[in-house]
Amino acid sequence: MTAKPVIQTIIVDDEEPARLLLREYLTKRDDINIVAECSNGFEAVKALTELKPDLAILDIQMPKLNGFEVLELAENPPAVIFATAYDQYAVKAFELHAVDYLLKPFSKERLDEALDHVAKRLKTKKPLPLEALAAAAGMKPAILERVLVKDGSKVHVIPADKIDYIEAEDDYVAIKAEGKSHLKQQRMAELEKMLDPAKFVRVHRSSIINLERIARIELYAKDSRMAILKDGTKLLISRTGYDKLKKML
Repeated sequence: MTAKPVIQTIIVDDEEPARLLLREYLTKRDDINIVAECSNGFEAVKALTELKPDLAILDIQMPKLNGFEVLELAENPPAVIFATAYDQYAVKAFELHAVDYLLKPFSKERLDEALDHVAKRLKTKKPLPLEALAAAAGMKPAILERVLVKDGSKVHVIPADKIDYIEAEDDYVAIKAEGKSHLKQQRMAELEKMLDPAKFVRVHRSSIINLERIARIELYAKDSRMAILKDGTKLLISRTGYDKLKKML
């Protein structure tokens, strides 16, 4: 009889009793090897980066970073089983088979069912619909309150109201905040949709400005203008961008 492949697993939960219970359940299976236990999102991102596990059993509501933010920062997300006490995030999530959703308190039998789903997923190597689950669970807010930037094993959490401006750099964006620049692999159009439109304006195809940082606007050429920020930074404004600004300033 062929032995089952061992699934390298990390446990992520900010509550110690929940981690202990998961460990108790998981150690009874011969196809699971627990490689790390994490008490917050930052530890989880570090473990995902360094250990590259097959599976993460992940809480959703945690301090510092929630479960979906952890996945956003993971370069190659593993299979994921969400384990949470909050049923409001479960909208349609039970219909998604690649990533299971366990509502605390759950039984060992329910966890075993989820683990069997994951084992099948790993065997077929079918892509994990993480974005679909995030949308279904309703975790991503309509307006972005903070931006996460991964720098090696470190994570920078930038509150949206601290952002001065954003510039496009190919498939990256350079986020300028409090005198520092943070490079994030994300398209400008995607980030623009997530920012508060009452506070951030795309004034040019390559730049988004926080309205509160604008000191004045000067004529630059016949059909364009220049935004002078409070720190002295100068950013070109297109005709379309200027039309947007006139409605808001």
